[in-house]
Amino acid sequence: MEEGGPRIRRRVSVRKRSRPSIGNNFAAATAAELKPSDEKDQEEEEEEKEAGSRRRRTADVRPAENNDSEEDMFGDYDSFAENSFLAQVDDLEQKYIQLAERRKHDTDLATEDLCSERIRHTELSITAVDSLTELKTDEHTKNPSGHDDVCIEPGADLFFDVPSSQVLYFENLQNSSNDLGDLSSKEKDWSSFSHKTVSEKLLHNSIEQPQQADDSASKVRTSSDVNRRKSLKDQIKSAMTGNAKAQTPIFSRTKQLKETLLSEEINVAKKTIESSSDDLGPFYSLPSKVRDLYVQLKGIEKLYEWQHTCLTLNSVQERKNLIYSLPTSGGKTLVAEILMLQELLCRQKDVLLILPYVAIVQEKISGLSSFGVELGFFVEEYAGSKGKFPPIKRREKKSLYIATIEKGHSLVNSLIETERISSLGLVVVDELHMIGEGSRGAVLEMTLAKILYTSKTTQIIGMSATLNNIEDLQEFLQAEYYTSQFRPVELKEYLKINSSIYEVDSKAENGMTFSRLLNFKYSDTLKKMDPDHLVALVTEVIPSYSCLVFCPTKKNCENVAEMICKFLSKDYLKHREEEKLELIKNLKNISSGNLCPILKHTVPFGVAYHHSGLTSDERKLLEEAYSTGVLCLFTCTSTLAAGVNLPARRVILRAPYVGKDFVKRNQYKQMIGRAGRAGIDSAGESILILQEKDKKQVLEFISRPLENCYSHLIQELTKGIQTLFLSLIGLKITTNIGDIYHFMNGTFFGVQQKILLKEKSLWEIIIDSLRYLTEKGLLQKDAFVMEKDLLQKDTIYKSEEEFQCTFRITKLGRASFKGTIDLAYCDILYRDLKKGLEGLVLESFLHLIYLTTPYEMASHCHPDWMIYFRQFNQLSPAEQNVVSLLGVSENFIGKKASGQAIKKKVDKDIVNRLYLSFVLYTLLKETNIWSVSEKFNMPRGYIQNLLTGAAAFASCVLHFCEELEEFWVYRALLVELTKKLTYCVKAELIPLMEVTGVLEMLLHEKAEALQEEVEELLRLPPDFPGTVASSTEKA
Repeated sequence: MEEGGPRIRRRVSVRKRSRPSIGNNFAAATAAELKPSDEKDQEEEEEEKEAGSRRRRTADVRPAENNDSEEDMFGDYDSFAENSFLAQVDDLEQKYIQLAERRKHDTDLATEDLCSERIRHTELSITAVDSLTELKTDEHTKNPSGHDDVCIEPGADLFFDVPSSQVLYFENLQNSSNDLGDLSSKEKDWSSFSHKTVSEKLLHNSIEQPQQADDSASKVRTSSDVNRRKSLKDQIKSAMTGNAKAQTPIFSRTKQLKETLLSEEINVAKKTIESSSDDLGPFYSLPSKVRDLYVQLKGIEKLYEWQHTCLTLNSVQERKNLIYSLPTSGGKTLVAEILMLQELLCRQKDVLLILPYVAIVQEKISGLSSFGVELGFFVEEYAGSKGKFPPIKRREKKSLYIATIEKGHSLVNSLIETERISSLGLVVVDELHMIGEGSRGAVLEMTLAKILYTSKTTQIIGMSATLNNIEDLQEFLQAEYYTSQFRPVELKEYLKINSSIYEVDSKAENGMTFSRLLNFKYSDTLKKMDPDHLVALVTEVIPSYSCLVFCPTKKNCENVAEMICKFLSKDYLKHREEEKLELIKNLKNISSGNLCPILKHTVPFGVAYHHSGLTSDERKLLEEAYSTGVLCLFTCTSTLAAGVNLPARRVILRAPYVGKDFVKRNQYKQMIGRAGRAGIDSAGESILILQEKDKKQVLEFISRPLENCYSHLIQELTKGIQTLFLSLIGLKITTNIGDIYHFMNGTFFGVQQKILLKEKSLWEIIIDSLRYLTEKGLLQKDAFVMEKDLLQKDTIYKSEEEFQCTFRITKLGRASFKGTIDLAYCDILYRDLKKGLEGLVLESFLHLIYLTTPYEMASHCHPDWMIYFRQFNQLSPAEQNVVSLLGVSENFIGKKASGQAIKKKVDKDIVNRLYLSFVLYTLLKETNIWSVSEKFNMPRGYIQNLLTGAAAFASCVLHFCEELEEFWVYRALLVELTKKLTYCVKAELIPLMEVTGVLEMLLHEKAEALQEEVEELLRLPPDFPGTVASSTEKA
């Protein structure tokens, strides 16, 4: 008993939280006292029977291990603690008997309706137990009105370790639990409670009794005191016996912890919603530390007026989608960065920034990483082969994903698939006009359409300098629009015809007014070398100011740079001479001692060319030198205008052509937009050099508006609409024709379908695309619909059954969708991988490299057949085995090299792809782009792009194989190959390259030197046990 006592007390004390008031507990007791004694005796007998019955029922649930009988567990022991429990109950009863006598009218009301025997017994038992709870736990703490106060521990679980017999009691008691106040309030509430309690009892057995006189009632109470005391004692013992034998419900501790944690999180969220705001500080709701960082890292002390206006727009404050357009160099990026920081820091959501090129992604990663370190968020790169799908889910710090168009699409797909798209609070698209440019525009459109369809909480911000049909984009993105013609530096446009320069003037009759004649003395030799007077135009600006010369082709860039340097005076060599020498030294270091002969000649004059033929490391060094003024002139292609921000005092367009095509208005605006550097130049100027034959076309082109932006979702079938449908069904965004049709109406193409669709309707295009995917084995139709019915849009639209024709993705379709494989090549890739399983050569990487060489790059490859033949002859037997498996013979390559006619038909794509595989294979063996460039007579920039493309495609093939069980063997192999292609270093260095910061370090350290250090560290000391023995064995 002594061991059981504390346990019972603990169980009872847990219920302190929900106990009813003392007045409530004794309400029924007062009514019971008014019954005649003969009825009381009868009731006692029935109560004893019911108590025994309850004990039997309780014992059936879990039999007691040491006490299976119904004998009294407590005997005549009346005290469970220091004081007698029954004595205390008796004192309280006497107190409330006196109180009840003063409430005569309440007592009379209570005697009108008497509850059934079962309910009264239960209430009496519960009253006694609850009284025990009050008296046991609260004997030290009393409130002013004389009733006990209970101190509950925070977070205590109400039902933890409680007997099952008490669970229902507390559930029923919750609605009627009210503490008694002072004496007056108790008197006020007594009548209403008594009436309510007795009225509720009428639901069971209502018994009418003749109304008793006051003296008679008093006699009944006096005569039944002894019986009531005995009855109460027995009932308490019965209740305790039932509690002791009752089965304790089992609660999972893990589940409890989870529920407690969830409850805490909900409470925190409620408090946050109710009391907090997104305002974290004075700098556009951001902490003042953000403003200090912009001053410290970027030198920005004050925002332009338009930037302030844009950031305080109602549409921005209400988180509506927004498109804003300003001229190049107007400061659009800063607004986007502040909005991204608001989302990351104030609203605690992830952000996706989509940029057009890998180089810009890397530049932005470099620029925003310091903000992430200082402000506590992650900056993650999604470009090339980099990026994790789905991204790592973080509980505290949020992530800024900076991605190319293609990687951004894959990232959004992975978030939709894992049902985490709502975690993406903001998507920012730079160069939004690219939505109208080929297959990349189609991918961008798909990305934005999926976000709009699947997440109503994700905000989309689009920005561009060259937008015209803004209404279509507004309708597509459901966005507000803001524009301004602000430029920090005034831009003046000029045209040069022969030696005359004209200023562009829209008010003039022919669109231009004469400005001046060039005043530069040209020798006969110079006139022949520089008929366009480039030297004269350039020397008016450099070296004090910077200048950009846009050329139609990459080769023209190099030729112009060399030509200008030939006619520059020796004085240019002295301008910042030491810094130029340092630049040349750094260029050699990153290229293993190699230096381009053209740059070697032009850099001392402060001149360099800039195009995709340079490696990324070279471009980075040259761009830094230009930004700091060490270099004052770039000859470049049009891609620089859409890439990194390199403004100049004067921008010269060598000709109104980009490649062989006449320049577009949008391209022209982007190039001349680089003129004028804020804070440095008071004005910027652009000069377009043209010939008389182009004059009329140029004048028309100058005066007309920007080109409209049109969807390419239909033009790019395999990369556009078909890929879209496959991913929609694969992600279960839509599964039937009706939903697909509805989705398509919400795309940019859906907005423009009246303009773009002429021969077929949207419905017919949907049906054709779904049929193509089904025939390719990428989709499977779940419901049969007649072919003729599918082509009748009106019929289908009206028929719900036909409109609900559903599709599901096949294993091949899922692999293609997960690997983001161009659908034009997915069946070819499957066939190549399947064939590779039959005779996969693992003695070298050549076979795997061939399987991961991008198909697209192979289609644009033009092999040098003599180099091809030489490489063929240098193959090892294992490598020759790979070539023979692919079906390319030495005889074929020899005939192509010698120019002989070939009768046997050979797959051109396989031959070209194998040639690029040789380039990659040689590069992985030598890890030196310069030597490979020389060996294959290819630009080093092209080789680096090939390497980057192969690394990205290897990652895609890996995801493709992960979805197909039959290609399990490729998984581990492709993981390692992807790493080798990504870092292009010796195998021992790959783990080191994965450490953050090592790539930046290698800009200044030679990979060869690092390799020597690794070998030195790995070399065993001479006195190491076993070293002497092994060397002896070798000897």
